Amino acid sequence: MSTAAETTPEAGPGSPPGAPTVTVRYWAAAREAAGTATERQAGRTVGGVLDAAVGRHPGLAGVVAACTVLVDGLAADRSARLEEGATVEVLPPFAGG
Repeated sequence: MSTAAETTPEAGPGSPPGAPTVTVRYWAAAREAAGTATERQAGRTVGGVLDAAVGRHPGLAGVVAACTVLVDGLAADRSARLEEGATVEVLPPFAGG
């Protein structure tokens, strides 16, 4: 059971009507900047989903600029196409080693 708030899908830049709806998970500093751990977003590409997220959560801009993105557990770039039900994870740089 998750205690994080989940928002409803929204169309944003790169997210035309009828775009797939994905789950976006934010980790560490990304979660703090977004104010939520998980939300739903419509988008055809990773870049479209990230742009929409920054539009809703402006504090994410710096994190997104330096983050690693996974789609269903695999590294992806902004041009990666998304399928309905995919999970997009936003991982900020981690310190340590």
